[in-house]
Amino acid sequence: MRSSPAAGGVTRRDLLKGLVGVSVGVATGAGAHGYLYERHRVELTSTVLQVAGFPEALAGLRVGFMTDLHRSAAVPHALVESAVNRLMAERPDVILLGGDYVTWRDRRFVEPAADAVRGLSAPHGVFGVLGNHDDDREVPAAMAARGVEILKDARTRLTIQGETLDLIGIRYWTTRGRDLASVARGAARASILLAHNPSRLRDAAALALPLMLSGHTHGGQIVLPGLGAVAARNFPIVAGTGVQNSTTAFVSRGIGTVFVPIRINCPPEVAILTLHPRAEQ
Repeated sequence: MRSSPAAGGVTRRDLLKGLVGVSVGVATGAGAHGYLYERHRVELTSTVLQVAGFPEALAGLRVGFMTDLHRSAAVPHALVESAVNRLMAERPDVILLGGDYVTWRDRRFVEPAADAVRGLSAPHGVFGVLGNHDDDREVPAAMAARGVEILKDARTRLTIQGETLDLIGIRYWTTRGRDLASVARGAARASILLAHNPSRLRDAAALALPLMLSGHTHGGQIVLPGLGAVAARNFPIVAGTGVQNSTTAFVSRGIGTVFVPIRINCPPEVAILTLHPRAEQ
């Protein structure tokens, strides 16, 4: 015969039921916070990047970086516009966009996505690449009409302070290392690779490209205590800065959301990246 707990005591079953209740409550509260508040709170990330081979004359160049707008029914114009305003307030020298302007190639939001970035401008231009959610024709055309040059497996050359800086843009669907090598061939020593997927870091490092900027991961979008960014574990960098060989990489958490309109411990961001030469080892 099983004994009963003393008056006021707690059984194991009671404890487990209580823990489940607390867990559900915490999850519900975190989800509500992530939906109602955190996904709308655009942060500014200011980071100094040490870049191999970067010319001294360009030390202090400020690059504005935005990615993964995901303009959709779940990502309103106001959110993207607030990110644009936050970035423009920093007055970057050049602005780069990392792709995924819409979600699931939804044609209804191509023009709204382009309209949302209309306010972007910089002394040395605004450039971007395509992500896996973007089509290969309508998105580039809409962006070009708003002053954003989309680099589709292409390279463009900037002259700043008398120095050459090459921008190399790779489409998400261009995945072979030799294709990246073909686009990068002949690039200046000071160059920036724009690649939506941070998994291209291995190829960039093999080619000794000095700097790569990426998005795609959303920083995990939902980052859980003790578990981290479960949905983005397979990427070499989930968010922030990393180095492989002579290649420095920065991965942004991006602006919008996909699958679920929630961010937990992972607010949207725009980035100001200040570039400096890396000390030679």
